[in-house]
Amino acid sequence: MAKWGKGDPRWIVEERADATNVNNWHWTERDVTGWSSDKLKKLLLGVQVEGEAGNCQVTEVNKLVGEASINNRKGKLIYFYEWVIKASWLGTSNSGIKYKGNIEVANFSDENDMDDLDISVSLCKDQPNTSLLHLMKKDGVQKVQTALESYVTHLKSVFTQGMMLPAANGASQSQPSKTQSQIKVNKTQISATVSATAPHVVFSSTEGVRIPTCCFTLKENFLTSAEELYRTFTSQEFVQVFTHSPAVVEGHSGGKFRLLDGTVTGEFTELVPDEKLVMRWRFKTWPSEHYAIISLVLKEHGDETNLKMDCKGVPVGEEERTREGWRRYYFEAIKQTFGYGAQLN
Repeated sequence: MAKWGKGDPRWIVEERADATNVNNWHWTERDVTGWSSDKLKKLLLGVQVEGEAGNCQVTEVNKLVGEASINNRKGKLIYFYEWVIKASWLGTSNSGIKYKGNIEVANFSDENDMDDLDISVSLCKDQPNTSLLHLMKKDGVQKVQTALESYVTHLKSVFTQGMMLPAANGASQSQPSKTQSQIKVNKTQISATVSATAPHVVFSSTEGVRIPTCCFTLKENFLTSAEELYRTFTSQEFVQVFTHSPAVVEGHSGGKFRLLDGTVTGEFTELVPDEKLVMRWRFKTWPSEHYAIISLVLKEHGDETNLKMDCKGVPVGEEERTREGWRRYYFEAIKQTFGYGAQLN
């Protein structure tokens, strides 16, 4: 319970006339049903597939019943959505014959994984059998699932900043909006000062060029489980949310990743679920094919998870830029976006 006059950071009504929900301590909710309905229709109507027998496309969303909302509690965003969807598709054979069919999605909600979605495809009752039905059941279902995944990604990225309310000092917990040029400058113009105590070694790139490198260690605490934190680093959906930009993340050993408009690329070399991530990681400005080796070890203690990062093979002159890049664009961004930051007493 926030205490009046005791310096509790959750209560600053005596300092602010508007009694703002400081530090997002109280439950706030935003209804995004209308936006979701429009977004889902647009994405579904864009579904088209083509095969040897002809082509098919979604022509109408006949039924879209449900709701969606975003909730904020103690700075942590929670997304709720539940939809029943019915749509019509039109197939055209190579000979020009038209076929009509239906698509139904009965269990599209935040409680179900995308792989568990029940997407059924059928022909209308008066339609003769056609190989286009097989095309829709195979490729069409995949395209519908991709459209629904895109909706979830947009939901979490578009409304993330709007739900992060001002903190006690009046500053918003979300990152301020920036122009594209400002974002590019911030990503590339980070101080390149080298720590005088950094141990230097020699590392060979795959092209045989030997360059001096260094290593460093970082430690961070996150107010979340090791499972959630691990998923934040390995799920493309989550990475796109906290980086506020498109990303490619293949969350398996040997999987590639590409973040921040290609500024960062690499490959996961070892993944131990909820415990450890090892990756080959590089800035695109580094010497060609040169990668640092980064290890993230997660240890859960009660309500928080301790992360230890060991980074080896960073080119000399790039240590500070790499260190601050990880702090700013990974650790701080994750804490601000998902509410995994410092806990209030």
